[in-house]
Amino acid sequence: MLSVSSSTSATVNDHFLQCMSIHSTPHAKSAQIIHQPNSSLYSYFLQSSQQNPRWLNASTSKPLLILTPFHESEIQAAILCSKKQGLQIRTRSGGHDYEGLSYLSEAPFIIVDLIYLGTVSVDIEDETAWVQAGATLGELYYSISMKSHIHGFPAGICPTVGVGGHFSGGGFGTLLRKYGLAADNILDAYLIDVNGRILNRESMGESLFWAIRGGGGASFGIIVVRLCRNL
Repeated sequence: MLSVSSSTSATVNDHFLQCMSIHSTPHAKSAQIIHQPNSSLYSYFLQSSQQNPRWLNASTSKPLLILTPFHESEIQAAILCSKKQGLQIRTRSGGHDYEGLSYLSEAPFIIVDLIYLGTVSVDIEDETAWVQAGATLGELYYSISMKSHIHGFPAGICPTVGVGGHFSGGGFGTLLRKYGLAADNILDAYLIDVNGRILNRESMGESLFWAIRGGGGASFGIIVVRLCRNL
């Protein structure tokens, strides 16, 4: 794996922090969401949702920073600043990524951990639910069950899997034959692209909307919320 000297890392981190302060909006809480290697919460967030112990050894590359945003504007700022500093971004939802694609890179990188963006808003009358990318399948199922005993959503069976990666990969589940993939039941989504723009289904276009439902959402930007059809 590519290593980065501590002095270089410190310089990049300083420039990134300065950039974040410039691009942040009044919603931003940079001091609370940016975790550097010397901060008390860095190791916690690095290890908390990694499901494969082999990526926790000392020889694997580590992110220069870990961001735990509370608001979309903080993700927009992180994308713009990463682009300016030449850093890659790894986006993490639930951490069930056994290949390490959400927390490893051969180039200098940061992790955007969506742990605090996990709200699920269910509308039973409309038979839909807005689901933020940091929510888990268990949280989605529980939220639906609290509103209805006859509705559900066709996705996987592991409750701790994050919806972000699961839906982006298609979302195989036990109801597949009758209702299709989870991705087949996504009606809308809000994605932040490489230029920091927030796009919904209409503004991103049908081609990109098709691609993020199975083609890996992080390949095209960071998806922050999806509109799901409850069945």
